[in-house]
Amino acid sequence: MNKFFDITFFKFIIVGIINTVVGATVMFICYNILDYSYWISSTLNYVVGGIISFVLNKNFTFKQKSHVDFKQVILFALIIISSYFFSYIISLNISHIFFYDYPVLIQENIALCLGMIIYTFINYLGQKLLVFTK
Repeated sequence: MNKFFDITFFKFIIVGIINTVVGATVMFICYNILDYSYWISSTLNYVVGGIISFVLNKNFTFKQKSHVDFKQVILFALIIISSYFFSYIISLNISHIFFYDYPVLIQENIALCLGMIIYTFINYLGQKLLVFTK
């Protein structure tokens, strides 16, 4: 367990806080103010956050000094996309099950928050094990 959750995990969390603040701000403004859909709002979160995440994780978290190659970018994107869909589908279903008496707006805001948590763990493992390997 310590092999996976070493100092890189804590750096990943710091980077995650930065891209979460920026991405979540975009997401909640899009969903609650601009009236974009659940999927468009959460997608914009991860497009913005993904760009921030790649740059900071490559240089700060995993300290890779090599040039960015196409394979690494594609793999990074695939991990983010698969983590995103898995976490947001699961969180939306959980929210609908446990908060079915609440308005859809509340259910989906809860799902957006839960999705961020699930996404963080899945994404970290994918980035550590597949994208930014030593």
